[in-house]
Amino acid sequence: MNRSYVSTNNVRIAITTGDTDGIGFEVAAKALYRMGPHSKAQYFLWRHDKAAQQYLKLIDKRWDRITVDTLEDALKIQGPYLIDISSDLPPAAWVEKSAKACFSGRLQGLATGPLSKTAILQAGFKDIGHTDILKRVSKAQQVNMGFAGPKFNVVLATGHIGVAQVAKKLTFDVLAKSLLNAERLRRSLPAAQGKKPIAILGLNPHAGEQGLIGSEEGLLFPKILSFAKKNGIPVDGPLVPDAAFLPQAWRRYSLYLALYHDQGLIPFKMIHGQDSGVHISLGIPFVRTSVDHGTAKDIFGKNRANPNSMSDAIRWAVKLARQK
Repeated sequence: MNRSYVSTNNVRIAITTGDTDGIGFEVAAKALYRMGPHSKAQYFLWRHDKAAQQYLKLIDKRWDRITVDTLEDALKIQGPYLIDISSDLPPAAWVEKSAKACFSGRLQGLATGPLSKTAILQAGFKDIGHTDILKRVSKAQQVNMGFAGPKFNVVLATGHIGVAQVAKKLTFDVLAKSLLNAERLRRSLPAAQGKKPIAILGLNPHAGEQGLIGSEEGLLFPKILSFAKKNGIPVDGPLVPDAAFLPQAWRRYSLYLALYHDQGLIPFKMIHGQDSGVHISLGIPFVRTSVDHGTAKDIFGKNRANPNSMSDAIRWAVKLARQK
């Protein structure tokens, strides 16, 4: 085993492991074991102070690990080590502290494990999810959820809002900012994929059928297509939503801009499942990636969790941080 190729000249990435009774620490440990040390990053791993020893032992097979109690102590350490933060703070606080360190430049990126909204509320936070914590810390005006997978990529124009609110939320300003955030993701993709246009989905069945089924496409798309042309963003749309994700369409586009949560995430998760895929926060001034699955508390402690999505999240965090 060669541990010597982890250098001090690298990006510093925090990894939060989410709910203490979920699979976050398991998938993080397995991902770190599979990946092993490399010369591109130093990792700061947040976990509960009573985390399962079997996964710490797994990490130790590949990594030189130093354990500390706080992020402040962790940030003082340079060198070829995995910094293990054994904390009794609630997991939502791990995210907040890491986000603040990213915002101040002391960390270059954040990869997060699954964190339930219940756990966030129990910690005394008013935020609904990870995105709201990051938005509050960074004071970002609009944050979009992006999802990158081996088959196709998706950006959501709107997030966790009720379906009845989607049409009201989809103003030109919201859609234009979403397109700019999608363009940032497009530019980070491999060259062959990134040169392809962004596919923008219609909101209504049949993309409105020229106004027969809905008026939103006619009101929004002439303006948004003009905005895209003015800003040099290649786009195609509005696409008919029920046909947009057929396999023959995947190679035509760099990514899909979906107009509401389930429109983009049902096909993404149906195709990618928990075997692959990563969530990327777009619109904040630092790098944040995440697994694209939940806490899976039904298999907590059973050593059955698949770490592929966490591996993807960590690799994307390093890639995007180095691009910056």
